[in-house]
Amino acid sequence: MDLSNLKPAEGATKKAKKRLGRGQASGKGGTSTRGHKGAKSRSGYSRKYGFEGGQMPIQKRVPKRGFKNINRKDYYTINLARLQEIVTKHDLKELNTATLKELGIVPKSAKVKILGSGNFSSNVNVTVDAYTTSAKEGIEKAGGSANLVD
Repeated sequence: MDLSNLKPAEGATKKAKKRLGRGQASGKGGTSTRGHKGAKSRSGYSRKYGFEGGQMPIQKRVPKRGFKNINRKDYYTINLARLQEIVTKHDLKELNTATLKELGIVPKSAKVKILGSGNFSSNVNVTVDAYTTSAKEGIEKAGGSANLVD
């Protein structure tokens, strides 16, 4: 065994990729696999995302459906049953959006709407962004008051 017999272990090396644009003798010279003329053969070419070679792109061919209301108001909803759990767990006498955000129940940027599902039995003043009529009745029936944020 001598230095002329040494070989790397099986699978240790990969065959190098043939380099482009290194002269005619390399086998990948001339056009360097880019073909003749056209945008793709030029240096600095970059294709727009979704470009289909001038054909109408799929996002324009597919029919659009529905309606997106730009004036939509998104609320973080809480049912009366969940509200009752929060009030009893944290022993609250007054509940508002700031308190709910402090406790980490509601995301910081969210508006809060109370829904009327479940039972509510605490005498608590609740001040949030919106109520359903059944939620407002449930809070007032329990002896509390339902106020809106100004």
